[in-house]
Amino acid sequence: MFAQDQLQPLNSAAYRESLDKLRVSGQSASLTNLINRAGASVGAQKAGEIFVFSDFQRNAFTVQSLEKLDSTQQVFLVPVGGANSRNAFVDSVWLDDAFVRSNTDITVHVRLRNGGKEPVENCQVKLFVGQQQATAFTVTVPAKEPIAVTARVRITSAAPAYCRVELEDYPVTFDNAYYFSLQPSPKVRVLDIAGPQVPPTQQLYSNEPLFSYSRTTAGSLSYQSIEGASLVLVQGQSQLTASLRESLQRVVQRGGSVAIVPTSNVQGRASYDLLFRELGVGPVQWEDAASAPVLRSVATPERRNPFFRDVFSAQSRQPVMPKAAPVLRWSRSGSEILRLQDGDGFLGAFTSGNGTVYLFSTPFDEARTDFMQHALFVPVMYRLAMQSFQREQQPAYRLNQGTVVVPVDAVPGQGEQVFKLIKDSLTYIPSQRLQAGTLRFEVPAAMREPGFYTLVRGSQPVATLAFNIDKKESELAAYSAEELRQLIGPTRKNVQVYDASTGESVAARYKAERVGTPLWQYCLWAALASLLAEVLLLRFMNRTKTAEPVAMAA
Repeated sequence: MFAQDQLQPLNSAAYRESLDKLRVSGQSASLTNLINRAGASVGAQKAGEIFVFSDFQRNAFTVQSLEKLDSTQQVFLVPVGGANSRNAFVDSVWLDDAFVRSNTDITVHVRLRNGGKEPVENCQVKLFVGQQQATAFTVTVPAKEPIAVTARVRITSAAPAYCRVELEDYPVTFDNAYYFSLQPSPKVRVLDIAGPQVPPTQQLYSNEPLFSYSRTTAGSLSYQSIEGASLVLVQGQSQLTASLRESLQRVVQRGGSVAIVPTSNVQGRASYDLLFRELGVGPVQWEDAASAPVLRSVATPERRNPFFRDVFSAQSRQPVMPKAAPVLRWSRSGSEILRLQDGDGFLGAFTSGNGTVYLFSTPFDEARTDFMQHALFVPVMYRLAMQSFQREQQPAYRLNQGTVVVPVDAVPGQGEQVFKLIKDSLTYIPSQRLQAGTLRFEVPAAMREPGFYTLVRGSQPVATLAFNIDKKESELAAYSAEELRQLIGPTRKNVQVYDASTGESVAARYKAERVGTPLWQYCLWAALASLLAEVLLLRFMNRTKTAEPVAMAA
């Protein structure tokens, strides 16, 4: 027998002790890797036999799991799956809005699944925010068909809320809790690089507490202000300097967004062309400067476009759209957010580096467009900023997902420090790398218990992360012994399947098939009986007769 972690040989006593220490774990090892590691460990010592005790879940076991094994090794598959036919579990949790605001109702969606063959009726579902129960409801979870339920919660402070969903589902209970956190969103930082005139976006963003708005000019632009901005607006610039173009490149490379409002100044077009090429935007063509501007209507936005989700309410008539006289056009973009009625683009999105470039075809000039006075102006500009916001810390993670990315604020004056994950009395030091305010670490293999873990730098808490068990473990569909035999086929002579459901123990069947009936005792008794018979024969049947004397006549 072998220990699961090290795959070292164990004697009988050590094997029983190892079985007693087994616990439910959030780290689900691949059955394929375990079989291959066991085969390599056995083969490195001597030709041996491998027993695989597993439920052989359909989503975890394939016949390719046996291909790397040596054909001389005998493999015995022993299905030990239970007879459970229903199991409700939480598949995922998500929010309607990427922004979590305190003292505001938040809609939480919970998707439930059933990993069995029969429906789970009257399943009790409870949602907790911290230690307080926020809501409870009863649902029926059908087999093989997910259902989603919603609940409204409210966070009353700026501190993160540690939440969990609990199910009352028996007899499979290891996945009855799902942990997640709700972190109130920080303000979205918008940097407006504008000209000397007050731009129409200043009052727009300043009136919304969700945004942190600042305005500057190209000549007074600082490195700190542009590095911390999620969205950088460029408008009212007749010329784009080389330093400004370089700064905008850095924004998209780190994953930020840049919104460009072009100039109507003909002399500045060359500097914009340089920026477009450096950002990978285009090809872009400028309109003839000698022609008089012709206002054209903007087409009604496509409601199915994710950019406009929850922006429009049901309307019985066609809305009046703004008009624009474009100064440039492009043939294609990654996403056309707004178009003119003749098909030319009004607002397009281009992927650049790790970020996005939004390009308007018209300057924000009253002689060119009335878009700034239109009701569409506010939701479009808000969406640009909200789409630029990146939440790297997720509400929940899986214990087997590998790499976790968490934003970490830099601490000036401190050298390199080690990050740890702490839960109660357990402490783990993962493999980690900190770069440009982002921490990437590997989930430690020894971290197996779901729940909340505090990420600590030195002795200072940085974040609290929620970890859950892999949802594949909740799917109960498994291969039976007969299905395993059909899956293996007749060509793999070294692989056999033992059916433990017949009532005969695996040890007894193995002894009967591989060892046979022990006949040495009968042979010994037969040999002893033969010796006894021989002794008796020699004593009684080969006895020498005594001769009697005979008288002779003279």
